[in-house]
Amino acid sequence: MKKFSAERIYLKEIDLADINQRVMDWFSDEELMKFYTNSKKQITKESLIQSIIDGKESHNLYTFGIYDVVSDQLIGTMKLGPINHAQKTSDLVALIGDHAFLGKGLAVEAIKVGIQIAFEEYDLRKLFGGMYESNIASIKAYCRAGWIIEGRLKGHYWVDGKNEDRLLAACFNPKYFTKEEIEAVKEQEKGYL
Repeated sequence: MKKFSAERIYLKEIDLADINQRVMDWFSDEELMKFYTNSKKQITKESLIQSIIDGKESHNLYTFGIYDVVSDQLIGTMKLGPINHAQKTSDLVALIGDHAFLGKGLAVEAIKVGIQIAFEEYDLRKLFGGMYESNIASIKAYCRAGWIIEGRLKGHYWVDGKNEDRLLAACFNPKYFTKEEIEAVKEQEKGYL
């Protein structure tokens, strides 16, 4: 299985055998899941494994494990998909699940590797995603990895009885977008932050 490496982490398609109770505990950790899914749907081992299998079989959603290079320990997940093959676009979602590895900049490394996989292995034009405005850690991680805030959806989320905006972030493949196009989006970013 091919590995995609950075300095402190590497990504590879997740091995279903790695999805153990320790990993499933990440998906029941309220603090970790606070921003992970906006549907608030409970993720079970069975639903996670089925999602990984279905995504791979349909060629539109791939789940990678984020592994520590020193210990080879699974510390998080990276989901690429669903991929829109006609438009060559996809979401990219990173989760550092192991608390011992949080706050060390590893999500930035993982997102950069995810970009490399998306652009070089799958020839995608654009990655996109949305984040809760209050999810400062994710916003910073994606922006440090080269993403740009390209929009804002006012009151998109309903959190604790209050409206919360959704920030729209994107990463553009320079094979498909000129430097000028990317810079123009970056110039508008200030208006959304």
